[in-house]
Amino acid sequence: MKAVLVLNAGSSSLKFALYPIDDTAGARVAAAPAVCGQVDGIGASPEVTLETAAGERIREAVATAGGQGEQHRAALEHVFGLLVRHNPALDIAAAGHRIVHGGERFSAPTRLDEAVLRTLDTFVPLAPLHQPHNLRAVRAVAALMPGVPQVGCFDTAFHRTQPALAQAFALPRRLSAEGIKRYGFHGLSYDYVARQLPALIGERAKGAVVIAHLGNGASMCALRDGKSVASTMGFTALEGLMMGTRSGSLDPGVMLYLMEQKGMDTKTLTKLLYKESGLLGVSGISQDMRTLLASAAPEAEEAVDLFCYRIARELGSLAAAAGGLDALVFTGGIGEHAAPVREKVAAWSAWLGITIDPAANATPAGHARRLDTAGSRVAVAVVPTDEERMIARYTAETLGL
Repeated sequence: MKAVLVLNAGSSSLKFALYPIDDTAGARVAAAPAVCGQVDGIGASPEVTLETAAGERIREAVATAGGQGEQHRAALEHVFGLLVRHNPALDIAAAGHRIVHGGERFSAPTRLDEAVLRTLDTFVPLAPLHQPHNLRAVRAVAALMPGVPQVGCFDTAFHRTQPALAQAFALPRRLSAEGIKRYGFHGLSYDYVARQLPALIGERAKGAVVIAHLGNGASMCALRDGKSVASTMGFTALEGLMMGTRSGSLDPGVMLYLMEQKGMDTKTLTKLLYKESGLLGVSGISQDMRTLLASAAPEAEEAVDLFCYRIARELGSLAAAAGGLDALVFTGGIGEHAAPVREKVAAWSAWLGITIDPAANATPAGHARRLDTAGSRVAVAVVPTDEERMIARYTAETLGL
């Protein structure tokens, strides 16, 4: 089987998917993976889970040793062995990677070599939780399969269509010239969802659309004619909405206060803002929306309400940036599965002309669908995202497979 291998590497996990290339159909990448799965627990006791399109499921431990870099490579080696064991005639034609930050330089999928990787290394301070692990996976593949071409697909690239005003901070020009600007993230998800909208909401897809990608990492994006015009995330993936463990936007004075009055250094602040805040920090219970929605604790309810309030508030801002609102679309783990979150956001945003049908909203996730009532001025939809499919498609197109 000739296929594109898609990899999404995190600090303690490695997601993978194998997309067949059908040479009889003009070398098209399949719409769904033949195999997908992930390695969890890298750095502790890693395990790999693999699922096939036929429904077979395999779970086994991964033997690792050494530092985190060595463990990522060992995890990849185990995945490759498992894939070949499951598909003896496997021919990996290319590897496609999700890379969070492409900076100003990379506005499209790019074939990766060491020179490109050295440039991407300079963006590590802009995405410290993601970029190092993304690049580690690329280098591991190069060492394990040196003849396989690799393509980087950037979460920032989709937002390069934003006007200059939407990307600017009110900082001295010398700092803006150094690249301190709003980049935006979750671009692979927004690109996939935007491509699904014409079939779901018709001509409205060309108008003012806001997509809410809600998960452990959360952001929103305003689109016009399917292109990004504004987003809630900016210079880093910390800005904007409240998230699972990330604070989202803060008054910069809070950080000055914490440094001056509490003696916090950058390491302590980084841990606070990235790991100890958001749903976890406000609730004191969990970062998992499912846990919070099932809890009777008032702190859990407050965390959920704040999460939804911030979404509704940003929706008004993004509608202004888009010049109106023709459609609101939910995606991501929370956006697709948490009906109470969608209900609260719609209630707080009723002034925009949004009304949703309770029965449609309560329908279990799994497919794209409309939620709005006949009288709603705004189309409301849920679209399951598929970043891996976008990466496979981009990889094949970039390499001419």
